[in-house]
Amino acid sequence: RCKFKKKPVNPQGVGRPSVYHAVVVIFLEFFAWGLLTTPMLTVLHETFPQHTFLMNGLIQGVKGLLSFMSAPLIGALSDVWGRRPFLLVTVFFTCAPIPLMRLSPWWYFAMISMSGAFSVTFSVIFAYVADVTEERERSTAYGLVSATFAASLVTSPAIGAYLSAWYGDSLVVLLASLIALADICFILLAVPESLPDKMRLNTWGAPISWEQADPFASLRKVGQDSTVLLICITVFLSYLPEAGQYSSFFLYLRQVINFSSTTIAVFIGVVGILSIVAQTLLLTVLMRTLGNKNTVLLGLGFQILQLAWYGFGSEPWMMWAAGAVAAMSSITFPAVSALVSRSADPDKQGLVQGMITGIRGLCNGLGPALYGFIFFLFNVEVNKHRDRKQTLVPGPPFLLGACTVVVAFLVALFIPEKRSPPPVSDKPHPDGKDSLSSLAGVHINTPLPGSDEEAPPTASDEDFEPLLQDSIV
Repeated sequence: RCKFKKKPVNPQGVGRPSVYHAVVVIFLEFFAWGLLTTPMLTVLHETFPQHTFLMNGLIQGVKGLLSFMSAPLIGALSDVWGRRPFLLVTVFFTCAPIPLMRLSPWWYFAMISMSGAFSVTFSVIFAYVADVTEERERSTAYGLVSATFAASLVTSPAIGAYLSAWYGDSLVVLLASLIALADICFILLAVPESLPDKMRLNTWGAPISWEQADPFASLRKVGQDSTVLLICITVFLSYLPEAGQYSSFFLYLRQVINFSSTTIAVFIGVVGILSIVAQTLLLTVLMRTLGNKNTVLLGLGFQILQLAWYGFGSEPWMMWAAGAVAAMSSITFPAVSALVSRSADPDKQGLVQGMITGIRGLCNGLGPALYGFIFFLFNVEVNKHRDRKQTLVPGPPFLLGACTVVVAFLVALFIPEKRSPPPVSDKPHPDGKDSLSSLAGVHINTPLPGSDEEAPPTASDEDFEPLLQDSIV
């Protein structure tokens, strides 16, 4: 019987809404993109033979900035109209560029950039998980979703590299397109709505104001609560280098470290398996023994070590060792999600997730562009294998990223483990229990509240959240 469950919400789809519906959606979407790892690196280098790193950074940067601009609106709309329609929209537009890889590389990269306006699937997925889980189960549920993201990338790059070598890139693109289509059909036919009818009925027809659609409005609200402010600064400073690394690292391994396509695929698989172990078994143990905040600090510490190792590493074995550390740093995003989830009401999940996803979207825009510019600035493009050993810092952007995570670590030290009660609270809330959650991020992040159905409302100072009290939804 499904472990993560609440009462049935809607007859649509197959069965009652559950975490496993979200897991399948995430797995299929990123498995399709994982297949394209090798073909995409090839097409990127062939399309932009000069300044490959810079163009990659600009393409990913535009996509990230558009995600930042759209995330709050999509999150707020999902709180009103339900999660299912926006799962369909985000998955469709995220996967739309896939067939264009073989039809027209220029249109392919243009569509990747423009698809950023809807590439916020994680925002809706985490809100979906919030709707269908109890607060005490959320840590395991978020960890499962994050681990599924890693699992989707364990085998798909290797499969894509093998098929590309034996049958050509066209077959890989066709297979990825079919898997993306299967994901869309799964949402249409099998995914039930998770947002309770009473929540949608209470907000149906309510106008969406510019304040909710404004991506900077949620960032301005962050400052109204010191705890949320510290968490958001930590997310920004830690995810900025992660976004830059994610957009360029495989290209870096191929162009600078001279990894073959097969070696890159195996590297992704090994790091993915280690990340799954870290985000499931290890995360659960750490959250129970060290606590929420200390788990975040531990993850940031591993991230600092990983980025510094990438920055100074010049040999393949160093990349493998740093990759193992990177798997350990993957616990940061799920642990941060737990801190944020304690601040959200059941009907505000999309809005809060939109806020955190907005910060991550901003990083997805700034990080790749920043990394691409630094690669260009240090002329890494022409530092071929024989020149790397003469360079003190083969990967300057990674070293800069390590410095920003050090600052994030210092900021996280000031995040309170337990929220201090505010002076006044007259709004009843569900019983506040310790909430654990799972990141991505990336990779990072969204929280969820307790269940109104299973716990009678009681006044709880700990659950009072000025940031959410002021929200319109």
